[in-house]
Amino acid sequence: MSAGERDPHTGHMTTGHEWNGIKELNTPVPRPVWFFLITTALFSLVYWVLMPAWPLGVTYTRGLLGIDQQDRVERQIIEARADRAVWMSRFADEDFAAIQADDALMSRMRQMGPALFEDNCAVCHGRGGKGGPGYPSLADNAWLWGGSPEEVAETLRVGINSAHEDTRFGQMMAFRGILSGEEIANAVEYVLSLSSEEAPLSSSAEAGKEVFAQQCVACHGEDGTGLTEFGAPNLTDDHWIYGGSWQAISRTVSQGRQGHMPAWEGRLTEAERKLLALYVLDLQKAE
Repeated sequence: MSAGERDPHTGHMTTGHEWNGIKELNTPVPRPVWFFLITTALFSLVYWVLMPAWPLGVTYTRGLLGIDQQDRVERQIIEARADRAVWMSRFADEDFAAIQADDALMSRMRQMGPALFEDNCAVCHGRGGKGGPGYPSLADNAWLWGGSPEEVAETLRVGINSAHEDTRFGQMMAFRGILSGEEIANAVEYVLSLSSEEAPLSSSAEAGKEVFAQQCVACHGEDGTGLTEFGAPNLTDDHWIYGGSWQAISRTVSQGRQGHMPAWEGRLTEAERKLLALYVLDLQKAE
């Protein structure tokens, strides 16, 4: 290693190291780097003094400014609850027509509705309310007990076949033992023809029409469009709760069906039930 000398081209001293005629320069750290390092260190010191910074077991240094994020969050929650109470009280006090005419309230409904639905309804009716086997779709216009806001809210309040004293009762009786296998098969053929545009009726469907007139019209109506006072579904559309195949309908007629929906009175407030009813009706517009 040779002694350092000044490089004639750069003016910097060399380190004294040389490899194959190449001398290593002792280049100083650029001043901007020193500037940012010093600035960062000073900022850190100032931040440690002014802001919450160092953990001290179960507590921490509060800082001279006394800023507390927990207090801030708690204040924000209190303010949000107060704001929510104001417009939720309007959902409770105003009728559906007034709520639907208020764009601000409907906007609130669309903001809160998805979370309320996901927390309470999606487990059965699915995300988006499209239902599944045994659980009706809420995203169409096929309503068992009526599709007005008032009717939907009442279904939410009392449930179907629930423990509520005012619950809606709905049951498809089992016809095995009442009808013969042939009569059940003919009835299924006729029910399938109701939602089909094919004509004329087959001989088995014609025979099933007689069975339908004797056994089914009391609940499903003479035209098969259903009666909401009994929660009897429309058989003339393509919306099926338990499936629209021949096998599924045959099983329904033979073994009967009895669904269940819990009553939400006592679990959800009146305002939440009204908001949820409007949200469910709003799902149809998204289709």
